[in-house]
Amino acid sequence: MGQAGSTLLALLNFVEGVQCWVKDRAGVYCWVNRAFLLNYSLDVSPDAVVGKTDYDLSPKHLAEQFRLDDSQVLEGNQILNRLELVGRFDHVSHWCLTTKLPVRQGDGSIAGTAGITRVASADELNADAHPDLGLSRALTFVREHHAAPISNQSLAAVSGRSVRALERLFVRELRLTPQQYLRRIRVRLSCQDLIFSHWSLSEVALRHGFCDQSHFTREFRLETQMTPKTYRVRYRCTGEAAPL
Repeated sequence: MGQAGSTLLALLNFVEGVQCWVKDRAGVYCWVNRAFLLNYSLDVSPDAVVGKTDYDLSPKHLAEQFRLDDSQVLEGNQILNRLELVGRFDHVSHWCLTTKLPVRQGDGSIAGTAGITRVASADELNADAHPDLGLSRALTFVREHHAAPISNQSLAAVSGRSVRALERLFVRELRLTPQQYLRRIRVRLSCQDLIFSHWSLSEVALRHGFCDQSHFTREFRLETQMTPKTYRVRYRCTGEAAPL
């Protein structure tokens, strides 16, 4: 990193209210600043977070969104001033403005992600002032109700936009349609149950909004290139979810 890079990271410890971090490709935190540590009420030593992932620090539905964002950044995209919910040590989530960029090595390859986030002001939470608010409301609705049938019309109503406008917003910001996003969230959340529960595949399917086991298998294969059964057999013995 060099002396200049180390000095810059040290300076970020003195920026009040702005959380900063660096993660590797697997989503493991390599460095965080003091504001990040204080947000989670952790020891002010970075060692309290380094080596952990979002699943260790945030509710599962928020961690899933963070990892979805990371996957976009790891493909070389940027997330600029995204309005999103960020959890805190007191289990209260706040609307924050988040920016994430890829971390590149000398040869141009992407080694991980870096990000910053801060609590949004009252003016920034105005839908007219920040167009991402409608998207954030829709994402929150999907995460909280992913096991129920969700139509584009219902998401549009939650976001305060027309169906067409919402679809354009999803594709622009997430490079996914609303229904593709819903499928991805359902599959990612189901992975936890495949590894850590003893529910049958049909039970896992129903718990995460799939019509039946056949539907679950088809959608799961589209996201992971393997069946739920194969995923369970492959990763259950390690107790860790595979990167998606």
